[in-house]
Amino acid sequence: MRSIDIHAHTTPQGLFTATDSGSDWHSIKLERNAKGQEMMVCGGQRAAVDPKMRFSPEMRIADMDSLGVDVQVLSTHSALYNYHLDLNVTVATSEEANDEVSEMVKGWPERFAGLATLPMQDVGSAVKELERSMLQLGLKGAMIDDKVNGKTFDDPAYLPFFKAAEQLGALIFFHQSGDTIVNSRIAKYHLPNTVGNLADRTLTFASLVFGGVMDACPDLKVCFSHGGGYACFGIGRMDRGWQVRSEARSTLANPPSAYLDHFYYDCLTHSEPALRYLIDSVGADHVVLGTDWPFDMGIDWPISWVQGMTSLDLEEKELIIGKNLEGLLAL
Repeated sequence: MRSIDIHAHTTPQGLFTATDSGSDWHSIKLERNAKGQEMMVCGGQRAAVDPKMRFSPEMRIADMDSLGVDVQVLSTHSALYNYHLDLNVTVATSEEANDEVSEMVKGWPERFAGLATLPMQDVGSAVKELERSMLQLGLKGAMIDDKVNGKTFDDPAYLPFFKAAEQLGALIFFHQSGDTIVNSRIAKYHLPNTVGNLADRTLTFASLVFGGVMDACPDLKVCFSHGGGYACFGIGRMDRGWQVRSEARSTLANPPSAYLDHFYYDCLTHSEPALRYLIDSVGADHVVLGTDWPFDMGIDWPISWVQGMTSLDLEEKELIIGKNLEGLLAL
């Protein structure tokens, strides 16, 4: 059985080539903060650079071997979504990032698959790049943020994108950028990540369901990082709202809980009881391996973590570790 990781990030090496020589990369720069940490600066937004982001493919594969991961589904670092930048810049960074992911997949087809990054601030450009990534570059879908410059995906403007993704058979993997809904309330204690990531994912579940996207695109393939946030735990309250409030029923003929198994979820819960609850809510056939490589909020020994769980049976472990993604992505 192969282990396949849906949640593994990469960074275009062209960024480092340009910035190490003293230039910028499509207006993006590198600098060091007061602690000496290398930071990407993208239109005023900053994100830390993990040293492993500079790994060559061979170094990455060696690290995968140490973790017991056979295949990574590569996605460009979310700090490079660049939705807030000029469209021409975002198109250029997306194209270069996707070309590099494709080259890695073609160079090591047994070890890598790939997801695109897209210029989501313009739906037409996003569809065009998704089509190129799927049909020409051999990628499996795209990773996108939970929002685009403040807009959520119940906005009808994005429906053509999801229709195109459905037609292409693309997997859409939702993963936040650094700015989550928590940032504006409290930016301390790493809560924008530990709480905000999960809150953002829950809002995306709700926006896709209540916004009618899943009804309009019944064959759309969606995977949520970080276990889908609080969606499963909070689904009873969403159902109650649907039962008693007309504004919650206006777009849905069925309760929100009926949509839980329309999605896939990575296993990145950091808690065996939480993962068990996720499996019981959506089925083991809808949960996949996700590690958040190479960042510190990932799982240190992901395969051992899943294999060592006493509340999961062997079939559930095999589905999560590899079998589900083999089928979902035709690997």
